Amino acid sequence: MSPNAPQKQTNDAAADPATALRTATTPAEIRAALTALHARETALTTRLTTLLTTQHDPSRALARLDNLRAQLGAQVVAARAVGHTMLSGAADTAAGLSGRVRALDLEQGRVGDTLRVVEQVAELRACVAGVAGSMGAPQDWEAAAGYIARAARVPDAIVRGGFAAAVVPSVEVPDAPWVTLEAARESLCGLFLREFRKAAAEGDAGRVTRFFKLFPLIGRGDEGLDVYGQYVCQGVAGQARQMLKEGAAAGGAQGRKDGMFFANALTKLFDHIARIVEAHGGLVERHYGTGKMVKVIERLQMEADVQGGIILDSWSDERTVDRRLTDVRSYPFSFLVQSFLPRDRGFGGTPRGNSPAVGAGTNGPRSSEDEGVNMQEVDGLLYEIAAMLEKWSVYSRFLAGKCREPDSPDDAPLTMPDVLVKSNLSRKVSGKLVGPYNALTTFFFRRSVEKAFQLDEPPAGLTLNMSRSIESNSPFITSAVDVVMYIVNTVIRRSIDTSQGGVIHSVIPTIASLLGSDFVGMIQRKMRDESYPKATVQGNLPSEHIVISFIVLINSLDMSNEYLGRIVSNFLHPPGQHANGTSDGKTLKDAFPFKNEAAEVAARLSNLNASVSAKTNELLAEGIKVLFSQVIKPRLRPILTDTFRDADYTLADEDELAELAELAAQRGQSEDDVLEHVARVFAHGWDALMRPVARLLTPRTHATLLDLAADYLARVLEKRVWSYAGGRTSPYGAIRMERDFGGIVAAISRGNYAVREVFGRTAQILMVANMEDEEWEELAGEEAGTEAGMEWVLSEEERRRARSIVRA
Repeated sequence: MSPNAPQKQTNDAAADPATALRTATTPAEIRAALTALHARETALTTRLTTLLTTQHDPSRALARLDNLRAQLGAQVVAARAVGHTMLSGAADTAAGLSGRVRALDLEQGRVGDTLRVVEQVAELRACVAGVAGSMGAPQDWEAAAGYIARAARVPDAIVRGGFAAAVVPSVEVPDAPWVTLEAARESLCGLFLREFRKAAAEGDAGRVTRFFKLFPLIGRGDEGLDVYGQYVCQGVAGQARQMLKEGAAAGGAQGRKDGMFFANALTKLFDHIARIVEAHGGLVERHYGTGKMVKVIERLQMEADVQGGIILDSWSDERTVDRRLTDVRSYPFSFLVQSFLPRDRGFGGTPRGNSPAVGAGTNGPRSSEDEGVNMQEVDGLLYEIAAMLEKWSVYSRFLAGKCREPDSPDDAPLTMPDVLVKSNLSRKVSGKLVGPYNALTTFFFRRSVEKAFQLDEPPAGLTLNMSRSIESNSPFITSAVDVVMYIVNTVIRRSIDTSQGGVIHSVIPTIASLLGSDFVGMIQRKMRDESYPKATVQGNLPSEHIVISFIVLINSLDMSNEYLGRIVSNFLHPPGQHANGTSDGKTLKDAFPFKNEAAEVAARLSNLNASVSAKTNELLAEGIKVLFSQVIKPRLRPILTDTFRDADYTLADEDELAELAELAAQRGQSEDDVLEHVARVFAHGWDALMRPVARLLTPRTHATLLDLAADYLARVLEKRVWSYAGGRTSPYGAIRMERDFGGIVAAISRGNYAVREVFGRTAQILMVANMEDEEWEELAGEEAGTEAGMEWVLSEEERRRARSIVRA
């Protein structure tokens, strides 16, 4: 047996004394079990005693519950008796009352409906009688129309119902009410139409308004709007015919050809229609309802199609537009075409306007007239078309505002109404005005560019001699640039003033194309064929007048970019524009109020500037490179030769000092003067070369040329420094080299400190070469151990090579 067995049995006995007593095998276990039983008996006795002592409280509670149950039973019996004897009858009575109330409500509703029907039939009977009475002897048309309007408010089901058919007819009016009312409407409509037309023919505005207001009362609003539209259209047609007659009487065909007769006639037509819409819109909206003025506008537009078409057809015939279009489309542009063709070198470049090369033996300056097209007449015709298109745009904008949806917000973008989009006048404006305007503008602009180069004059009195003053004012450009950019501004301004998207979408790309092909192309050909700075004899420098001419062409390209940028900027952001978007002048949003039009115009203007600038910048960069390679670079070589002629950086320190002292004594100078000799010689040659050119170039082109020269000199100086690699210079020679090269860089970067950046490699090479060993070791240690070292433009191998320049 396990040694823990007695302990386990003892625990079980304590837990259950009866079981422990039955399983006891020893006297000790029996005594322990009996002790546990006695303890358990004592505990149970105590609990039973406690329960007995507290038994009277539950007994009293149970007694109260029995009493309450008896009372509640009696109440239940009484309630059931009341329900069976008293409330049952009341419930039946209430149910009966509720049913009678519902029946009464139903009957009352039916009575109300019947009363309303009776009232409406009575109203209908009164209206029928009133209509018959008013149309009799009194002939009170307003009263009759008013009775019909009152009758129209009676539901049609009642008017055509059997009750009305039985009650309303009378001896005086025996027909059914709907028959009587419809006959009255037809009779009054015919009467009002006759009276309206009679008053319109007599010019009685009061009677016209009187009968116009009666049509909606009798349910004939469409007829009223139609006859009213005919009435106002008669006035429009009469005024248009009168204007044409007055023009013919004033000066005949000549009077109609001169000035702005047809543009004024079209303007008066649009103004007359706008005044009618503005003055009569309130009357129509008040009597016919919101949005009904659109029907009158549609009728007016039909008349505008007729009268406007007559004006445009007459204008086209009087101005012989078709013939002019044929002339401009067949114009040869002889000067531009010949400038593209290969020419004999003996003529010396692009022929001028009075050159025999232009007119086959003629030298008349008015070559446009000689070839059948008068520029002044074309300009006048364009001005007239632009005026008519502008008035058409204003008229379209006005009608778009009047035809917009009533619930549209005021700041919502306008949309072109269908009444204009589908109108004959819109198609005629597109065919008779927009198309010719685009074609004539293309010719006018190209011919202006051609004539500008025919009459081109370079600036006078230019020279590369600094001792002579310049007579002209900067910038030094050809006269063609000012003329062409003035024409660009004029053409764009006139096109924007038309407020026609079709004009802008044609004119702006055309200007961009012609500027790129003719204007920039002409300058390119001049730079290539007339003014290319190439010496006539190999080894010599180009002649002064050729260099000056080439510089003027470079300036012309640069200023063309600036002028065009200003022109486009003035259109995109007019002067006087405020931060809140308003402007003292006319903005693109004002000129193009319809949806997305202003944004499209702005995009086309930006594209114009970008496309032309891309071509001019490409040619400009090429021209500056030619100027550097043909004019500046050949003269830099002798300057550098003179600069370093007496410089020797290979001598030892003692020899160098002795030679320096001897050289200073020979020249009668101090040692410092001799030390600055290299920088002074270079500065003198540099200024003599660059200042005359800088005086003629624009600031931007000069900066670009200076960058090219600095880049070239940086490579030359770096190459010269590397030529001393391998210990070919002394420490003192390296110091002098760094000082001399610093003076050269200072002379080059005078006035433009940013140029120093291209000499960074040379400066670092000399800095490394002149470092003490301790500085070099310290710098190398910093670079190896930390990230806060110098920003090197030299590689590690180049830096080690630079340390080998100075011999140990």
